Amino acid sequence: MTLLDDEVRAVVRRDGVDPQVDAARVRRIAEQVVAAHDQRSLTGVVAPVPDPDGAVSELVARVSGFGPLQRFLDDPTVEEIWINQPHRVFVARHGRHELTNVVLTRVEVQELVERMLKASGRRIDVSQPFVDAMLPQGHRLHVVLEGISRDFAAVNLRKFVLRAARLSDLVALGSLTEQAARFLEAAVLAGQNILVAGSTQAGKTTMLNCLAAAIPGGERVVSAEEVAELNFVHPDHVQLQTRQAGLEGTGEVTLRDLVRESLRMRPTRMIVGEVRGPESLDLLLALNSGHPGMATLHANSAREALVKLCTLPLLAGENISSRFVVPTVASSVDLVVHLGIDTGGTRRVREIVAVPGRVEHDIVETEPVFDRSDGELRTTGGMPGRLESFARAGIDVHRLLHDTTVGGQ
Repeated sequence: MTLLDDEVRAVVRRDGVDPQVDAARVRRIAEQVVAAHDQRSLTGVVAPVPDPDGAVSELVARVSGFGPLQRFLDDPTVEEIWINQPHRVFVARHGRHELTNVVLTRVEVQELVERMLKASGRRIDVSQPFVDAMLPQGHRLHVVLEGISRDFAAVNLRKFVLRAARLSDLVALGSLTEQAARFLEAAVLAGQNILVAGSTQAGKTTMLNCLAAAIPGGERVVSAEEVAELNFVHPDHVQLQTRQAGLEGTGEVTLRDLVRESLRMRPTRMIVGEVRGPESLDLLLALNSGHPGMATLHANSAREALVKLCTLPLLAGENISSRFVVPTVASSVDLVVHLGIDTGGTRRVREIVAVPGRVEHDIVETEPVFDRSDGELRTTGGMPGRLESFARAGIDVHRLLHDTTVGGQ
């Protein structure tokens, strides 16, 4: 296989093929090389290839793909791949972790990371020991350099697996009920500000994608993310992502920069991929100034999401106080959608909570609209705030929430 690998790479270099961009051409080259090898094997000069099709796939994975990891990238059941040590490679399937039989060398791990970063325009070195990057296939790469991660570089590769593009797809997957999906779609049409909360891998980005897909086509959407992960179809969508500093230490573009700049781009809707720092202040100011928006946030419940959103803006500067932030959160956020993973690995909406806009003893008041009990997501009798926004959109939200014809999931 080493000989065939060298031959394929020689042809790729001779023809000036970019293996990362033109994988189809690399496959044709590999097929030609394997066929020529088989012809030579008839004379007894070389040993025949036992499995020509398998050899071609392995050659393409080595040259154009990501070597031993490529089969996991091609496997639709694999959600994430991570390397703790070269001989300890894990994958996640259906929310569960599995140790694979893949054994790499330190050099192979370094080559894989370099190849993955090549197309992203991002770098990792001693001065920048962490990196977040997006691969051409949409997968998200995170690397912690050796020295920060003890003994070996730590690599996480989160695959972009599009299982749901609309809220109706989430209903089919069992993540929420049809009634809850219709309510969330109505909330998007009404211009409600929605915060999607949950733990890592709970499905926050997928939910945000599905909510964004419900935005009317006549509106202008500007999204800001650390790494561009949102993938929804909209005729007027500008997607912004951050940029790390260059070798000279300049040129960095932070998420806070993107949130501020997006306000100058005439947005009808704003989406922030994940709020985790002082950019939360700029998001709140935007939402409070008439720009409907959505964002995700790591939290264990809807209540904790609001508490966290009341805390993060304090990182923006000493002149920012909770006396300003708490009422701003109460008046800016309309709904919190909290997601989690059940014991079977299924991602489900656990609760949908409304924020009426009131503050009592420095605590943002909430009103549950949907809550999961006994395994089913049910209405609680609560109502969202800003009912006039639903009325302007021609939506009878009372009828929508009291429609009991749709069963639970």
